[in-house]
Amino acid sequence: MRELLRPVVVAPMAGGPTTPELVIAAARAGALGFLAAGYKTPEAVEAEVRAVSANAYGLNLFVPTPSPAEPAELERYREALRPEADRYGVELPPLRLTDDDHYAAKVDLAVTYRVPVVSFTFGVPSVATVRALRAAGSAVLITVTTEDEARRALAVEPDALIAQGGTAGGHSSTLSPATYRGDRSAAEVLAEVRAVTGLPVLAAGGGDVPGLLAAGAAAVQCGTAFLLADEAGTRPAQRAVMQSGDPGPTVVTRAFTGQPARALRNRFVDTYSAIAPVGYPAVHHLTAPIRAAAARLGDAGALNLWAGVNVAAARPGPLATLLDHIQG
Repeated sequence: MRELLRPVVVAPMAGGPTTPELVIAAARAGALGFLAAGYKTPEAVEAEVRAVSANAYGLNLFVPTPSPAEPAELERYREALRPEADRYGVELPPLRLTDDDHYAAKVDLAVTYRVPVVSFTFGVPSVATVRALRAAGSAVLITVTTEDEARRALAVEPDALIAQGGTAGGHSSTLSPATYRGDRSAAEVLAEVRAVTGLPVLAAGGGDVPGLLAAGAAAVQCGTAFLLADEAGTRPAQRAVMQSGDPGPTVVTRAFTGQPARALRNRFVDTYSAIAPVGYPAVHHLTAPIRAAAARLGDAGALNLWAGVNVAAARPGPLATLLDHIQG
């Protein structure tokens, strides 16, 4: 992977926080920012790639995996969500059991536009996909959370790995969502992954940039630190909670999407975490209209307030200023 002027990567944050403006600001400040392709149509991704193409940038893709949940289990969760649908005046969609997030089309876009860096979350891409990207000039990174996942990723010959700790905000890239607890630090996962490879390993989670660099990280991927950046598309309701002076604790929950993710604790988390099945992306589609309605109302109680454990340290301001702050 190309040398960065700053050893900081601005994480891809799907669902709104990542904007082309955020990625361009990162490049101008000497860091690498990732576009988040998740949940977007190929046309929307292409427009964002075109918008940032004059700059150093990366593109993050979700690797599609079959939902492990049984339809009956998902249907029970759908029924449990009816009070929320009534609260916000929305209709719950029928179960959507297949959704590959336009994966093949997005890989083709990355190849066509020779995206400088492409990272993968939720799984390991095929050898053919990695070779096609590398032939186009892309560096390929794969996000892992354990030694076993690192070994599986190394088999497809990426250029680097991202060691994601449980302290990171948003979705975990774990391949074992049923047993994932998010209780290991970025430093722990970094050490475990570095022990099985000589490739560069980036660390994600926790925000301790100097400490993780000293522990051998090639760079540190940060997201929560930039949620309040002027250039970020973070929802006003989440900005308000984060700047309230007491955002509260973060917890790992499957309630919103069926995949473990770290979020600020709120009413929805408290009500549904215990019964939410492992079922990404089916659960994501079930809760999407509820979350959209809550966002329109500015009601943070039913929003997926993704954030890492270091959320209280986040501050507003231009991205370049925030970069200076987290580097210490």
